[in-house]
Amino acid sequence: MTKRDLLSMEDLTRSDVELILDTAESFLPIMHRDIKKVPTLRGRTIVNFFYEASTRTSTSFDLAAKRLSADTIALKKSGSSVEKGESLKDTVLTLTAYSPDIIVIRHPSVGACRLVARQTTASVINAGDGKYQHPTQCLLDLFTLRQTFGRSLEGMRIALVGDIMHSRVARSNIQGFQMMGMQVTVIGPPTLIPRGIESLGVRVEHDLSTLASHDVIYVLRLQRERMAEGANFVSTLREYAAVWGIGKNRLRRGQKVMHPGPINRGVELTAQVADDPDTLILQQVESGLATRMAILYRTIVGYSDAAGEETS
Repeated sequence: MTKRDLLSMEDLTRSDVELILDTAESFLPIMHRDIKKVPTLRGRTIVNFFYEASTRTSTSFDLAAKRLSADTIALKKSGSSVEKGESLKDTVLTLTAYSPDIIVIRHPSVGACRLVARQTTASVINAGDGKYQHPTQCLLDLFTLRQTFGRSLEGMRIALVGDIMHSRVARSNIQGFQMMGMQVTVIGPPTLIPRGIESLGVRVEHDLSTLASHDVIYVLRLQRERMAEGANFVSTLREYAAVWGIGKNRLRRGQKVMHPGPINRGVELTAQVADDPDTLILQQVESGLATRMAILYRTIVGYSDAAGEETS
């Protein structure tokens, strides 16, 4: 197997992304069968190692591997030798001794996944590293949009609203959305917008006055766990919700809303919007499984229509 790492959206071309999305679409029927499993990756070994808490990403990667009949090893920081002081390098060398095909890793430190990729012969997939990148979230978001709006996303207008400063989802999605021809605007308080982000080709706004002009509103939560203790990025949660929270009164009829989860209801998003049929949050979760099946498959067989085994 050729080593193919997915550490950021920069590792993919537009044609790579389109092939992953096409592959994810081919996997959708499997999710509705009585027997939701195919032998595509039988005999392959996939390690899911999560140093940070996760519900959607960890469960969807684990289930994606099992749906493809791969052997899986699921590890968390809690209960592993990391708690005894083992370094990331030594942990990865230990896991590599089992000859896995893929290591999926989430880590709180920027660059951790790149370090892992240098220490192992397995392919490495970044499931989120600090506030740097979360490429598989971007891919599942693109798949959700394509399933909702059609194959071409060219010219679509999308607004990322909230804590841009600390969001790895924002960084990946800006790259991925622009790669597919979408127009991206970031909206949030000045304290939560990185300085110089305009250089990435995005528009920057500091109020919600243009919200209705966008096709999709992508809401990001306050990443309080990544904010330095004592740092005053927002005055109070109540004030943030009043000024920046997305409620029905701020959306036009039929406007789509996305959120990578977990949601802080009543802060960045009202419960009414979170539960509204026009919200794509649950579709994002469903897309996550098919998309991560496609990512695992393409990581092993390659980015070519002729590569590898049949998907079903």
